[in-house]
Order: sequence, then structure tokens, then C-alpha cells
Amino acid sequence: MSASLAETLDINAPVAIAWGLWSDVTKWPDFLSHIRNVEKLDNRHFTWQLKLPGANKNFTAELTEVIPEDRIAWRTTDGVSHAGVVTFHHLSDTTSRVTLQIKYDPKGFVEHLGALTNLDPTLANYDLGEFQKLAETAAAA
Repeated sequence: MSASLAETLDINAPVAIAWGLWSDVTKWPDFLSHIRNVEKLDNRHFTWQLKLPGANKNFTAELTEVIPEDRIAWRTTDGVSHAGVVTFHHLSDTTSRVTLQIKYDPKGFVEHLGALTNLDPTLANYDLGEFQKLAETAAAA
């Protein structure tokens, strides 16, 4: 059973700031609550350590597309089956829209429960809210 989610958020920060935060994969734990650590292996590959209720997982992923200030796409190469893309849209000089799309294959009871109970979109929405706070604080500085 494959699951997917899509969330969109308008933020009071220019695309350059939103892009700058998201394009550094080592900063993802600052706003993605389910990620404990991200370590770059090279310019395209990185390992994630997830912290999920009842299950900690590690996996390796690769960046499949990076277009500065436009989009970042990734997919896992081992561990969990997961792919995502985040896009950045210029709304004005001081505002932008960020859209996150993720497709994954839940394995095990906890992951199926998350997919079935709408926990995954709730978590994504929370994480985008954390990202918004970080980006808007950076924009105000």
C-alpha cells in the first residue's frame, strides 16, 4: 500500500531564504521533527536518522533534482521506500509559497497506522509550521 501527502504553505520570507534553509540537508532536523540527524555523504547522497513513535529508522537517500530557488527532489536508495519534492514559488519580494509532496511505502504497524490515521499529513503540516517560523525569523533578521 503506497501513501502520499501534499502540503502547501505561504510564508513571509523571500524564496532565497526559504531555499537557503531547505537546500542544506543538514539543517532539516531544525524544522523536520521526525528527523534526528542528516549526514551528507557527498553532494548528492545523504543518510537520515528518523525518530518516529515506536520506531527509529535509518536510510540513505539521493538528491535527484536540484534547481536553485525552484525545487529539490530526493528518493531513498535503501531502507524505507520514500520520495519527495519541495518546490518554492515567488509570490512577492517578501513572500513565497512552499509545497511539499511525499510518496512512501509504509512498512510495519506504526507506519501503516500513521498513514491510516492521517498522522502523516498532520506531522507534515506541523513541520512546515516549524519551517515557516525559522524562515520568517531569518527574513526579519
